[in-house]
This record gives sequence, C-alpha cells and structure tokens, in this order.
Amino acid sequence: MTDLSFQKVQFVTIDPDLEGQRIDNYLRTFLKGVPKSLIYRILRKGEVRVNKKRVKPEYKLQANDELRIPPVRVSEPTDLPSTKLNKVSSLENHILYEDDWIIVLNKPSGTAVHGGSGLSFGVIEALRSLRPQQKFLELVHRLDRDTSGCLLIAKKRSALKNLHEQLRDRKVDKRYQALVAGEWPANRFKVKAPLLKNTLKSGERIVLVDDEGKPSETRYRILESFVQATLVEASPITGRTHQIRVHCLHAGHPIAADNRYGDKEFDERTQRMGLKRLFLHAHSLAFIHPNTEERVSYKAPLEPSLVSVLKRLRSEV
Repeated sequence: MTDLSFQKVQFVTIDPDLEGQRIDNYLRTFLKGVPKSLIYRILRKGEVRVNKKRVKPEYKLQANDELRIPPVRVSEPTDLPSTKLNKVSSLENHILYEDDWIIVLNKPSGTAVHGGSGLSFGVIEALRSLRPQQKFLELVHRLDRDTSGCLLIAKKRSALKNLHEQLRDRKVDKRYQALVAGEWPANRFKVKAPLLKNTLKSGERIVLVDDEGKPSETRYRILESFVQATLVEASPITGRTHQIRVHCLHAGHPIAADNRYGDKEFDERTQRMGLKRLFLHAHSLAFIHPNTEERVSYKAPLEPSLVSVLKRLRSEV
C-alpha cells in the first residue's frame, strides 16, 4: 500500500481547459486514491471552497476559479504500471496517430482499456505511465478486452467534452470487421434489438436481447463470403456493452471465438485454422477533430493472425 497524504491545505487556480467540469469529478481526479465518500464529505461540510464560498458537488468549474482543498489522508494503491513491462512499452508501437489533443491507438486484443475487476492495469493506466508529463489522459470510448482496433484517447478535457458531444450526436463513425458463422443474408442490413445487462451469480456480466432493455441498432454489410462463414462490417449506431457480439448472435451468426456469445462448432473450426482470439476488430474511426474542426479518419490494420485465418478460409472456396 502506498501512503498517500495531502496533509496541507492546497490552493488551486482552475485552468481554462477544465471549465465546465463538475467539482466532484475534478476532486476525484485531483485527489487520486481518496475514496468517493470522503470527497463528498468534505464538499458537504464546506471544507472545499471555490472563491471562498461553499459549493455543491454538481457545481461546474469556471476558468480561474480559486479552489481551497483541505488536508486529507488515506492509504491506497496508486502505483502506475512499470514502463519496463513489455505490455506497457509495446503500446507505443500501437499508436496510429497522436497530436496535442488526441491519441488514436490500435488496441491489441487481450488488453483491457482500464484496470479493475482483478486487472492491475489497462490501456489508460499504461499510457499515463508512458506519458508522466501529460496532465490529462482519458478514454473517449471503450472497447471490449478481447476486441482489437481503433481506440480514441483525449489529451485535454476540452477535447474529451467535444468528442463526447459528437458521440451523443452520432457524428462519430465507428466501423468494425467481424468473422461470423454461416452465410450472412445479402438483404440483412441492420439488426435492431433492445439490450439488457445482466450479472450472473458468478459475477460475470452478460448482455441479452430483452424488451425491457435499451434500444440498440447495428448496421451491417458483407465484405467477403466464405464456406459457412462471412466477413462483415458492423457499424454500431448506439453504443451498448457487447452490442455487436449480441446482435450477431441474435441474427443467428455469432462471431468467431466469442467465449460468451459464440458457437462451439464454428469456434472449433476456426481454432483449427489458428484463430486464438475473438474475431472482432475496430477497423476505422472517423470524427471531427476537436481542434482543427476538420473531419478525420483513421484505420487500424488487421493483425497477422486474423489475416492468416482469412487466407485459410479463401483457400476453401
């Protein structure tokens, strides 16, 4: 355990880039490792002051606000992963694009986007470790641990806010490639099915098609047809957990090597072809750059193991 101490009263002037952020969220980042309950307690008691006044947790920060933050003391594990770990250092080679505002990463399959649930670290913790001088690094969206491909990270709060607005307004175009079982019908261009999250007794999270779930839609097009398999492009219109995977299963065409929503027979067949991971890849990402305001697009190539499986399938045609 690292003894984390904020033993003195701290005075902070808010950077213009942080304008609009709720004070409770700001304090959770500023006082890393301090329990949420303690943060809300010091806000409720008026120990945190903004321009010498008490504020509520939902107060939105303004540029040049003067914050008084009281002393707090807590023991929490806050260490970032070592940059000497191969999984951390190799992420540098997966960066597709980087500037002062964003990073576009070709996330490897098997790496979580963030730590938690028994994982010591994920992509975001690894990047913070590789960029110790970078004050702000946050995920714009998420990818399942076993899904590879385009992942967008914001390097400024204003960029994060802008990109979140684009996601809400459906201005971000995300396209995935998936190898699915069977022959995808040529006239099936979309799957609309409400999705509901469930947690099993084992603690495993699973998503089901359920009328009480959230409205969800994925658009599809065929990229290549094989013997009893199809390479499809999937474009999620909504952004639900496991959406593409569950919609493919609902359509009767589960994704290859999906350990939750897959087909055993199909998985055994693709395994013999050398497939050892989920065949779902975030192939491209297009959005309006938060600084230049120009529409930009990035593509992540398929990793060699997926290309190899496609070659094997073509040889069967």
